Amino acid sequence: MELLQAEKQYLFNLKKGYEGESLFDSFTNTVECECLILNDLLFEINNNTFQIDTLIILHNKVYLFEVKNYTGDYYYQSEKLFKKPNFEIINPLHQLGRSESLLRQLLLSAGFTPEIKSSIVFINPGFMLYQAPLDKPIIFPPQISRFIETLNGSTSTLTKRDKLLAEKILEMNKEVSPFKKLPSYDYHHLSKGIFCHECHSSSITIHNRTCSCDICGTKESVTIAVLRNIQEFKILFPQEKVTTTIISDWCGMKISPKTISRILNSNFQKRGERRWTYYE
Repeated sequence: MELLQAEKQYLFNLKKGYEGESLFDSFTNTVECECLILNDLLFEINNNTFQIDTLIILHNKVYLFEVKNYTGDYYYQSEKLFKKPNFEIINPLHQLGRSESLLRQLLLSAGFTPEIKSSIVFINPGFMLYQAPLDKPIIFPPQISRFIETLNGSTSTLTKRDKLLAEKILEMNKEVSPFKKLPSYDYHHLSKGIFCHECHSSSITIHNRTCSCDICGTKESVTIAVLRNIQEFKILFPQEKVTTTIISDWCGMKISPKTISRILNSNFQKRGERRWTYYE
């Protein structure tokens, strides 16, 4: 399906954000002090919804991190952030302040009053901020490793109450985000077929039990390719029943119904009989 330009930009921003958070996770995975790390959180308090990328809980202290994967040259002026030459963007420090305030209210409502230390983490080494303020809670790429070392130097020990705080935070975390903006799509308007999992090309040659990409040469077993297509179908159409007929069509009729049926029978629970058969 061809996305509109605005949808492509939104997808690009989502991918950039995810890559930045994943990179920061690789740093926090090296934290050795006694702490609890919670990622990708969504809360609601007093009709206000807010997201938090990462929380690190130490004894009676919570570190809040907002991760930004910006690239290019920026400058800070009069409490505003600009991308060169003069394009103003939303100041993430304002977003951080809002998140910290709402988190404090949320924890207070649950009976907890830990110290909260919040920071913006600019994760991308290709990011440059001119006129960076010295009095703002900003962590730049070269400073991340030193910050982790500082955390590792902590000698605090988690108590039952600290662990209870983490459990309460997870209880209050919301699974479904209201910020998701999927483009509208319809089964009949989507391209069908086996797509390369590396370059996403639809130019696939099937020989015996192997799928080969004619563009990048990537090879994949037919079983793995079909299972991947089934998973994608279930994500896109969670209300639809998985049947041999629909998956054969979803794979572009490139795989025989007999092979599709064999893969479904081997990997899913069969329900119903004959033409009412479906798989879970």
